Amino acid sequence: MVFREIIAYKEYFQNFYNKQEAKVQLKIEYVLDLVRQEKHVPSKFFKYLVSSDGIYEIRVVTTFKSIRILCFMDNDNLIILVNGFYKKSRKTPAK
Repeated sequence: MVFREIIAYKEYFQNFYNKQEAKVQLKIEYVLDLVRQEKHVPSKFFKYLVSSDGIYEIRVVTTFKSIRILCFMDNDNLIILVNGFYKKSRKTPAK
């Protein structure tokens, strides 16, 4: 059952996705399917960024890479993917 629709804003996410190896693309698709099909997605995969203005992150972890996909949610049933990047450190710097 599909609980959420996922769309991409402009071409930013698609450009990031296209640059990934096939195995990484499969892992990204797996996590996007989890977000799309699970009513309660574990925070290991999908998390609201505290102190942000409605920004969420989708977390994709592979053997050697930790990928974050930034997105917005509209009415709990539409996710808008904005961009993706490789996470390089374990902590977010304090402001």
